Amino acid sequence: MILYKCGSLRTIVEQIISLEKAQKIERFQAEQIIATRLGALSFADLARKTLDGTFTVDKRSYKLASEKADSVHQVNESVDKKYELTSFDSHPIESLNKRKLVAKGVDFATLEPTATGLKKSILDATYSVRQVFKAADYHDYSTQQQGPEHKVIKTSLLIYSDKVKDAKTSLYRPNTKSGDPRIWFSGLSSFSAAGDKVALIIAGNQLLLINLSRHLLTDGCYELAQVSKLMSVQLSTADELLSRLKKIAADGLLKATRKGSTAVGMAIEDALGLPPNSSKQPDYNGIELKAGRGRGNRATLFAQVADWKVSPYKSSADILNAFGYQRGEHYKLYCTISSKKPNSQGLQFRFDEKNDQLIEFHNDVGDVACWPADLLRSRLLEKHKETFWIDAESIYIKDEEYFKLKSITHTKNPLINQLMPLLVDGTITMDHLIKRMGTNKSRVSEKGPLFKMDKKDLSLLFPEPITYELHSIE
Repeated sequence: MILYKCGSLRTIVEQIISLEKAQKIERFQAEQIIATRLGALSFADLARKTLDGTFTVDKRSYKLASEKADSVHQVNESVDKKYELTSFDSHPIESLNKRKLVAKGVDFATLEPTATGLKKSILDATYSVRQVFKAADYHDYSTQQQGPEHKVIKTSLLIYSDKVKDAKTSLYRPNTKSGDPRIWFSGLSSFSAAGDKVALIIAGNQLLLINLSRHLLTDGCYELAQVSKLMSVQLSTADELLSRLKKIAADGLLKATRKGSTAVGMAIEDALGLPPNSSKQPDYNGIELKAGRGRGNRATLFAQVADWKVSPYKSSADILNAFGYQRGEHYKLYCTISSKKPNSQGLQFRFDEKNDQLIEFHNDVGDVACWPADLLRSRLLEKHKETFWIDAESIYIKDEEYFKLKSITHTKNPLINQLMPLLVDGTITMDHLIKRMGTNKSRVSEKGPLFKMDKKDLSLLFPEPITYELHSIE
């Protein structure tokens, strides 16, 4: 046996990239060719021994491997047969790639697809995956209900060594097995083998996937370039949206496309070319749009029903039956709930600090409904990581309503620990909007409950709101 001194890993990577381009092959194939030429079992094996500074090869085997490594077919056939390789030992590569992501300031979670998972198109959303999703306000499994009707569908990006592919992403909790969180990506079987480590990276509201087991990530490589590009694009989303809204304001009046409290927001979304959005997700590439007539209006923070499992009343219909009133053909409960004092129906809030719950109660009846404080905090983060609050002036021309955009207040990163104190002191209130239609006693609708606050108080919940005046634009 002869001991050979190996060159630097950077030099080896340069040889791999050169071979990849020259033969127009996949990166992992070029890695296997170079590893074979240097007498290693795999590129991972070569990388590990390179880091040690030396590696041992049989000179005759090295020469033979070099002669046989002229094509991908020969390498795959001869090397796999000789060493019975099914997949290369990827641990050193994975470790180096994780260190590279950390060095670049990229936060991530790792997912390891199993053979069964790839075959059945179903994977467990592990604790680390759930935490990264929740921290980035991408998805919160803890507030997601079970069953296929509550499945969330998004689009992720599979980042290969030379291309990016869209992947339909399913986030759900099945009715079986206590609703253990699940995740799946279309095309994952081609992107990852069983046992590979896949990095999940959040860039704004976009989920990116990189296979950490295929080859070494280096400065300037395609994958890192794409991550850097996509993350920097997210930083400019607010500037892009502000520019578009300024142009819309400068173009003149917006005609209302519908009536009611949502008319301003719908007119703006139409002008931006956005489809109607009934989901809980932000409207514009991770930025929530909130619009209303004038600055004095109360702004809706989010809608959130009570946790019926722990509430004395088990549905909106139960609350309507107990506290509602007749209005024409309909039976309604349209009212505002505050911690300051009971409303005309006798309903009020109190905060149970010991159990960290917001409780709606009636002095004579007792507790009515409960909201775990963590549920409300997560909804605030989910809805308002970044928000444009848009004020518009309502103008009627020949009985038709139009809107003139007046100002935009830009907020982000709400102070979630201020949410409950603001509910306790009455700054934030909640509106019930429950109605039973006509004589159909079984049909009850709830448009809320809507948690609201005055726009002038936004600075109590959001750090350093920035306001842009639009009415002076010519």
